[in-house]
Amino acid sequence: MTLYFIILIAFSIFSFILRSPKVKGYIGEKKVQKKLKSLDPNQYISVHDIMIQISEGKTSQIDHIILSSYGIFVIETKNYQGWIFGKDQQQYWTQTIYKRKEKLFNPVWQNKGHIKALQDLLSDFPTVPYHSIIVFGDQATLKVESNTHVIYASQLVSTILKYQQVVLNQQDIHTIQQRILRADQTDRKMRKEHVTSIHQNMKVKTLKVAELICPRCEGELVERTGKYGIFHGCSNYPKCRYVVKERKVVGIGSYKRK
Repeated sequence: MTLYFIILIAFSIFSFILRSPKVKGYIGEKKVQKKLKSLDPNQYISVHDIMIQISEGKTSQIDHIILSSYGIFVIETKNYQGWIFGKDQQQYWTQTIYKRKEKLFNPVWQNKGHIKALQDLLSDFPTVPYHSIIVFGDQATLKVESNTHVIYASQLVSTILKYQQVVLNQQDIHTIQQRILRADQTDRKMRKEHVTSIHQNMKVKTLKVAELICPRCEGELVERTGKYGIFHGCSNYPKCRYVVKERKVVGIGSYKRK
């Protein structure tokens, strides 16, 4: 085997590793960590990659938490390229790269789950404000309608610095920090189970939709016609607003693109 082919194979393996979601996510989180280091450490305390057990067998993994006198900033990092389309009420957002479309779970909803986990952990601090921030890399193009901060990584620090109303004293901040660090699950087995649980939940939701069952409330998914054509929505609307927009159900257990 010539040196050229050895280099080519090594390059191919390296490129494959870099494209894996796990590695891309790790790179994105590290970029955000680097940006957060520019915050004044006397005013802002950063903790990263925290996993909190929220119930028996269930956990919540939080990318970044910033503790300050101005509240608790909960940051979810998404290292995606392409155009990102989404709204607050949609369960899934869309990543578009040329003609290829992929779905991603609504990160605003995801971060609400993280905040709920922290609120339960810090229940003796009921009035502390939580600031939800969703951060995409600057290589993405955001086409998002949201009341939450959905921003580029280059906007992260300036977004945090907008909050200047003092709501916590230093003693409370220290207490909260220690509570979070004690609750952090560092066991590798538990972290692996967390990832497995996410994948299993996604499979269950996919199967339910294939059987015309709403994965949110167990109602029936019925065909409707809206502004942008035919879609399937929950029969319990408006109580449940779950819809299937990206794919059209054509039979039990089968889908096709519109």
